[in-house]
Amino acid sequence: MNPATCLWRPLLLAAALGLSLGARAEPKTTEFTLANGLKVVVQEDHRAPVVINEVWYKVGSSYESTGHTGISHALEHMMFKGTDKVPAGEFSRIVNKFGGNDNAFTTSDFTGYYQLYAADRLPLAMELESDRMANLLVSPKEFASEIHVVMEERRMRTDDNPEAKAWERFATMANLTSPERTPPIGWQADLDIMTAADLKQWYKTWYTPNNATLVVVGDVNPAQVKTLAEKYFGGIPARAVPVVPLPREIPEPGHREMTLTLPDNKVPVLFMAYNVPSLTSASPPEDAYVLRMMAGVLDEGVSARLETRLVRQQQVASDIGSSYDLFARGDTLFSLTAVPSDGHTLTQVRDALLDQIEKLKTEPISAEEMQRVYAGIIADNVFNRDSISNQAGSIGSLESVGLGWRVENTLPEKLQAVTADQIRAAAKKYLVDTRLSEMFLNPAPEAKP
Repeated sequence: MNPATCLWRPLLLAAALGLSLGARAEPKTTEFTLANGLKVVVQEDHRAPVVINEVWYKVGSSYESTGHTGISHALEHMMFKGTDKVPAGEFSRIVNKFGGNDNAFTTSDFTGYYQLYAADRLPLAMELESDRMANLLVSPKEFASEIHVVMEERRMRTDDNPEAKAWERFATMANLTSPERTPPIGWQADLDIMTAADLKQWYKTWYTPNNATLVVVGDVNPAQVKTLAEKYFGGIPARAVPVVPLPREIPEPGHREMTLTLPDNKVPVLFMAYNVPSLTSASPPEDAYVLRMMAGVLDEGVSARLETRLVRQQQVASDIGSSYDLFARGDTLFSLTAVPSDGHTLTQVRDALLDQIEKLKTEPISAEEMQRVYAGIIADNVFNRDSISNQAGSIGSLESVGLGWRVENTLPEKLQAVTADQIRAAAKKYLVDTRLSEMFLNPAPEAKP
């Protein structure tokens, strides 16, 4: 594939959609707040007669204390276990009966529930969701059964997955003091001692309308949504919610390093991460946008530096990945992962990555690199809006971390304002040894015959 074609494809795709990368056509979004504190955000999308109804609660694993990890996720499971009106097992059966689908998710910062239907089923979605917001039954019998489902999920997704297990341990080291170190699935020791009474108290503490956001996206009328929200959610009383500060890390925790060998691991993997702020914690806030552009310069697309230099030219790595959450709740990680290519070691790929980090601080960043990254991010956002589920997800997550849905509309101008000099300065400020954690995940030694 021609790299030049890859470089400009996001621009061509956006142009084909009739959208300017600097000034996109924004969907019509309406917000209002009920008397009980429930915030409602409605985004109209009339391209198809469908609607998604989501309720987002501002609670996740970063809200949990020692001894109670995994409780937000366990409660997510129990939210399908019934009320007096909708007994255990009936919630999803009703959704399916009326042609919809539903699910839920828990992260470090929020817990969300969604139902997707034909647009005329919105009253049903609100009736079901408001009922379990106010009237959940946390049966000890149902809990005793469901906690084993949670434990099995942990076993399958983490304990029996060497890379996931390694990342979980790496996160506890990289987030030295931040509650982001807590895995959403919870630690097994805490799952072992969790009780139905614990979940009931967690539900009473956090599942209240003034700690939630109702997001409705699709072929809807905002006035109709407001009437329905008042009908189904308006009568649920508000309760006081504990104040939980943003996850913050000490500025420079120091260089940390871990070596891990897991029995079932077959592939060596390098994990690296720098402690950095997100948009919710950066000072100045512009640093977060700079970090987002920096991530793209290093690793976003086949023309990015790490893919070009370490995978194709030096061939020291067979696979490289990175992540930076611009919209995290509090401080976050600027992380890199790499798998050494045949004939190379974890130390060699680590040294090659650190060399590219140092070059980022000194080498010029071309206008073409900057445009490639900017175009790619904006094109991703454009395509994200093709899905009402993605639209709702963006709104709900931004509201849940305290930024608000309007932040996404300012993203193009904020990213376009970032300069190459700012990226070099941010690399010198944040990508430093005193913020760095490293893990060498080794393959298990071969069994002797």
